[in-house]
Amino acid sequence: MASKQELVHVLLITFHGQGHVNPLLRLGKLIASKGKVLVTFSAIKSAGKKMKEAGAAVDSNPTPVGNRGGKIRFEFFDDGCSEDNDDERYDFDTYFPKLEAFGKSSITEIINHHAKTGLPVSCLINNPFVPWVSDLAAELNIPSAMLWVQSCACFSSYYHFENSLVPFPSEEQPTIDVHLPNMPVLKHDEIPSFLHPSTPYPFLRRAILGQFKNLSKASCVLMETFQELEDDVIKYMSKICPIRPIGPLFNNPLLKTSSNISGDLIKADECLEWLDKKDSSSVVYISFGSVVSLNQEQVNELSYGLLNSGVSFLWVMRMGKTSTGQSGELPEGFLDEAGDRGLVVQWSPQAEVLTHPAVSCFVTHCGWNSTMEALSSGVPVVAFPHWGDQVTNAKYLVDEWKVGIRMGRGEAENRVIGRNEVEECLREATSGAKAAEMKKNVLKWKKAAEDAVEEGGTSDRNIQEFVDEVTKISLKI
Repeated sequence: MASKQELVHVLLITFHGQGHVNPLLRLGKLIASKGKVLVTFSAIKSAGKKMKEAGAAVDSNPTPVGNRGGKIRFEFFDDGCSEDNDDERYDFDTYFPKLEAFGKSSITEIINHHAKTGLPVSCLINNPFVPWVSDLAAELNIPSAMLWVQSCACFSSYYHFENSLVPFPSEEQPTIDVHLPNMPVLKHDEIPSFLHPSTPYPFLRRAILGQFKNLSKASCVLMETFQELEDDVIKYMSKICPIRPIGPLFNNPLLKTSSNISGDLIKADECLEWLDKKDSSSVVYISFGSVVSLNQEQVNELSYGLLNSGVSFLWVMRMGKTSTGQSGELPEGFLDEAGDRGLVVQWSPQAEVLTHPAVSCFVTHCGWNSTMEALSSGVPVVAFPHWGDQVTNAKYLVDEWKVGIRMGRGEAENRVIGRNEVEECLREATSGAKAAEMKKNVLKWKKAAEDAVEEGGTSDRNIQEFVDEVTKISLKI
C-alpha cells in the first residue's frame, strides 16, 4: 500500500449537472488508474446526496482504481443552499455568484485540511460553469487544468467569440454564417446557441465564457474528444492553447473495473432484461438527457410518430420539472397501444443500453456526452437538438461524420416536429440504404475511438503524459 507521501493528490471540482459530473468522474478514475495518484472528486453536497440515493459508491475513504496504486475518494462542499432546494439552483443568475462565493471558501478549507494532514493538493481540475476554480488555484499557487466537456469545434467557437476574432450573429445581423478556421461554415442556428443574440440563456454564455477569460491560468485543457474525430480543428486550436484530447472517456478499457463508482444523480430503471428479449438491431433508444424538457404538444407528436412508425422503442422520459421547464406527459392510452413494443423509463443505464445488440439507433438531443457515447458504441442517431452545443453537435453528426438524420434545428427554430416527420425519420434511420450507410460510417468512428484509448493510442498517450507531468510537479512541492 502506498503511504500518504507517495501519493500525488489531484482535486477535481465539478459543476453539479449530470453532463458535467459523468465525464469529470470518468477522468478522475482514469487519472487514478495511471499512477500512484489519489484523486479527490468534489461536488456540492446535494449532488453527493443524489449520487448516494442513486446507489453510487461515493465514499470519503479511498477506493483503489487500476493496478498501479491509484485511488479515488469523494468530498462534497457547501454551496449555500439547502440540500433539497433545487428551485434556488435553477435560478442561475443568482445561484452562480453564490456557488462561487461558498465554493471558494469551502474548497480552500478542504485544500488547507489536506495540506495539514500530509496530502497537499498538487493539481486542481475543473469543468465549465465553475471557472472560479482556476482563479482559486492561481491564488493558492496550485497548478490547474480544465476538462472541456464539449467538442473542440465548440471550444473554438467560444474562443473566437470571446476574443472577437470573426463575425458572429448580432442584433443587426442575426442570420449571418460563421467562418471559423479549420471548420465547416456554421449557419446562424448551428453555432452554440448561447452565442446567438436571441438566446434566452445569457447567464450560461457568461458562465462558459468565464472559463475563456481564465484560459491562461490553466496548464492545459483536457478535452473529451479524440484526435482522429476532430483532427483539423484540434491541430489549429493547439497552436493557441495547450490542448490534450483524452476521450472518449466513456469506453476507456481502464475504467471497466471500477463501474460501481458512478456519477449518476438519478437511479436507473431496469430495462436491460427487456432489451435482452428483443431481436438484434430492432429497438430505437430515445433519450434527451437530464435537462431538456419537451412541451405537451411535442410529447404528443413524438408519441404518435413512434406508434405510427411500428418500431420497438425504449424511451427515457424525464417527468416533472427540470432547469428548462416542465415536461409534458404521455398521451392517454399511449402505453396500452404500444404494449410490449415499447418501454418508457425515468432514467436508464445509457452506457449499457447503447452497447446492447438490440439497439438500432439513438434519438438524441445531441449533448456531447451522448454524442461521444453513440460514436463509441457504433450507434447511428436521429438528431433532435435543442440548445447550447447540441445544435453544433447535430451539424457534425449529420453533415460531417454522416452518422445521423436531422429531426430538427433546435429551440430557435420554434416549431413542433410533427408525427409524420418523426415517423419518416425513424423509418429512414432503421431500414433502407440510408440506415446502412450511417451504420457503416459510425462503425468506422467506433474503431477510431477504440484505437484512441487503447494503450499507446493518441488519447492514452495524452492522459499518461498529463499524469507524469503532475507527478513531477508534486515532487517539487
